[in-house]
Amino acid sequence: MMVLPFVGFAGSAAAILSGRRGVALGLWVVSLIGTLALFAAHATATLQLDF
Repeated sequence: MMVLPFVGFAGSAAAILSGRRGVALGLWVVSLIGTLALFAAHATATLQLDF
């Protein structure tokens, strides 16, 4: 699940190299929002460790 934003960032880089600036910006924004959402989900979850 955490790899999905990075795939989006890679797609954004590929779009930049191919000259599709609008697509690159869209992918970058969506990937950034996904990264922040996943970080919020992981940062607020408590670990239930039983030793």
